[in-house]
Amino acid sequence: MNREFTQLLSDWKLGDASARDRLIEAAYPELRRIANRQLAGERRNHTLQPTALVNEAWLRLNGAKGMDLADRTHFVRITAKLMREILVDHARRFNAAKRDGGERVGLTNLVIADERADVDVVGLDTVLAQLEAIDPDKGRIVELRYFGGLTIEETAEAMNLSPATVKRHWMAARVWLFDALSGQDSA
Repeated sequence: MNREFTQLLSDWKLGDASARDRLIEAAYPELRRIANRQLAGERRNHTLQPTALVNEAWLRLNGAKGMDLADRTHFVRITAKLMREILVDHARRFNAAKRDGGERVGLTNLVIADERADVDVVGLDTVLAQLEAIDPDKGRIVELRYFGGLTIEETAEAMNLSPATVKRHWMAARVWLFDALSGQDSA
């Protein structure tokens, strides 16, 4: 499947419209799963639906000039980053329209040592950017695991790291993000 996916990416890059259509068909279930996971922790009356999130990510990906996607894991990594940007943009627009603090997204798998299951997605984006500046690998791991919905093993494959290394970095990143987000809450 990965080899076929990589070939579709290559054909699409060369301008084959039918390869693009087959790529959409092949990738849609996984993108939908990622979008469902991302939106599962959102507030109940959230206006962004999984289909809209997938469609917006696909439009941004399709409109990107000169993007060279190497394989399935690279495709998922870039798409996860796009979904992160879309969710943050959406949260910023929502927060601008509301004065009461705005949109929260569940981070059950991210937040540790605390019973709170929601985190401000704009705040998360801010502290994640700080983490990426300090330790790019840990930032990418959070992006792939949280925004991309990848497992430890899939993340290890995407980053050419061992699963044990990914697991250690994931745990350290979660602690760092929790501390950084807690500091934002008290500010």
